[in-house]
Amino acid sequence: MEKSPNSLINCSSPYLQQHAYNPVNWFPWGEEALQKAVKENKLLIISVGYSACHWCHVMEHESFEDDEVATVMNKFFVCIKVDREERPDIDALYMEAVQMLSGQGGWPLNCITLPDQRPIYGGTYFPKEQWREVLLQLAQLWANDPDKCLHYASQLTEGLMKSASIVVPVTSSEMSVDFQAVFNDWSQKFDSRDGGMQRAPKFPMPDNYRYLLAWSKQSGEPAAKEHVLLTLKKMAAGGIYDQLGGGFARYSTDMQWKVPHFEKMLYDNAQLVTLYTEAWQSSKDPWFLEVVEGTIDFVNRELAAADGGFYSALDADSEGEEGKYYVWTEIELRELLKEDFALFSDYFRVDKTGYWEHGNYILVRTEDEDQIAEKYGVLLSELKEKISAMKSLLLNVRQRRIHPGLDNKILCGWNALMIRAFAFAGTVFGRADWIAIAVNRMEFLTAKLADGKGGLLHQLPGENEAAIPGFLDDYAFTIEALIGLYQATFNEKWITIAKSLTDTVIRDFSQEESPFFYFTSQHAEKLLLRRIELQDNVTPSGNAVMAGNLYALGILTGNLKFADHAREMTNRMSDAISRLAPWHSRWALESMLFATGRREVVFAGSSALKLAGKWLQEYHPSALMAGAVTDSRLSLLSERIPEAGKTLIYVCRNRTCSLPVDNVMEAVKLAEE
Repeated sequence: MEKSPNSLINCSSPYLQQHAYNPVNWFPWGEEALQKAVKENKLLIISVGYSACHWCHVMEHESFEDDEVATVMNKFFVCIKVDREERPDIDALYMEAVQMLSGQGGWPLNCITLPDQRPIYGGTYFPKEQWREVLLQLAQLWANDPDKCLHYASQLTEGLMKSASIVVPVTSSEMSVDFQAVFNDWSQKFDSRDGGMQRAPKFPMPDNYRYLLAWSKQSGEPAAKEHVLLTLKKMAAGGIYDQLGGGFARYSTDMQWKVPHFEKMLYDNAQLVTLYTEAWQSSKDPWFLEVVEGTIDFVNRELAAADGGFYSALDADSEGEEGKYYVWTEIELRELLKEDFALFSDYFRVDKTGYWEHGNYILVRTEDEDQIAEKYGVLLSELKEKISAMKSLLLNVRQRRIHPGLDNKILCGWNALMIRAFAFAGTVFGRADWIAIAVNRMEFLTAKLADGKGGLLHQLPGENEAAIPGFLDDYAFTIEALIGLYQATFNEKWITIAKSLTDTVIRDFSQEESPFFYFTSQHAEKLLLRRIELQDNVTPSGNAVMAGNLYALGILTGNLKFADHAREMTNRMSDAISRLAPWHSRWALESMLFATGRREVVFAGSSALKLAGKWLQEYHPSALMAGAVTDSRLSLLSERIPEAGKTLIYVCRNRTCSLPVDNVMEAVKLAEE
């Protein structure tokens, strides 16, 4: 019997499309569903997920595809499906409500609200019978005792309002973070064997390790750097990293980074390219360059849209099984690799170490390449060639399998993270092709995701779909990428655009009572409340990134109000950094750089880009880099361009510069003083 579609059939979101033929009468978020709930006096089910979410698929199959469950949902509720990546504002609001109710959150997120959108109950994944029972109880409560529901809603909404209205107090005019104490406390939770934290699942959390690497450089604390490098090596050797195709899965389900949740997200891979590039600067470990190259190859192969932009994610599942696309049986590998199987098996642990389940192996690495080369009597260069050839063979075979689902949304903020990664890695590793991709994609972003009023859209709209105004993260990550693209090219048009978008943020996102910014623009749809997000998570908070942007633009352009704004934002976060640094790691980075002293390094003249590339062969977390080849409108470069044929380097502190030098090593010495 042919299934009839519900109202999601006209949505472009792959996640919403996945539910378009459910027997549940789903609606997308919008006036039709919200008004229907009010008119019919029905509770709302607001169900939030994303296309690459494994447990979202499980709950859909068990409950939302079930006719009996759908009958209950359709009879007593108005049901709304939300793609959290399209509407992070809705997701964040109801996630906070569910966390208040249950003490935990995650996806799928299922929140039951009154017809006026005030929450009364919620949770994450529900098994089928539990979900059905919960819904029947809530429907009965609403029918028989609506006052109790109204009481629940009032209490919960009051709690949400209080949380949203918190203004971080001014504790002092200066930062008061004891960074050594922060590290001492944080390091107690380090996993000294496998890297990361002493827990499972393990998420990469790139900004945590960017902060720890910078703290090690600024403080001379070797243990911080050692832990970062250990973590990155263990991740690169584990199943969380795709040993054949490059790129990282979202997280590892175990302590050893072995068994991933197989979905691959654009934002993870963007941030990890940046992190591994910084780790290479700090250590010169060639393995980190291989990881950067492999991850960028994956993004170009799997997530790059032909007409511009990057797609959002690859699903964990294919053919209804998690990880099926990525794993191998021993029989398959023996048939394909023949006499090379033994070498491949030792290298990628096709044994009890790499065994997963149902006869399948996840490719991981534990042995040193030199030891394997010695065992097989080959030079290290020969081993690398053999492994490369075998990887290519298997990757070609794997490409013929049924691919995981692609989430082809083009999201502004996530694209900006990837653009910044391409620009930064391209500059560090001398890859002009990567920088060209960054330029091309930024031109796409600033053209196709412009809102026509000086602002940004959150995503590339589907046909006949309303545009979603950009959120703070979209602006913050885009401004940061524009600054990074300027540093890769010394083309000041990117700073001009960054300055314009910053002016829009200040105009449309500012909070009167504090220096922080709302997550939504004043022009965005009004929800129950307007939130301010300060906590870093798998991506840094838009406020923390804006603090860095304001500082950089203030110094570059001479608008010192921007730099003062950045300092005030960061000062106010001292207490949060001291108490919960892992959840405020971008704030910790900004705060630490203020405390230990920032530098400005200016390259001026005909070889400015070449010398800047040499400068970036070393790790300089405290340095704000700027430059120009011929002329400049930026305050920091004013009257610093030498006569034709010369290039000078200025090392500055608080815009006061030392005498210029003409070679990078001298500049490094000045910057380290």
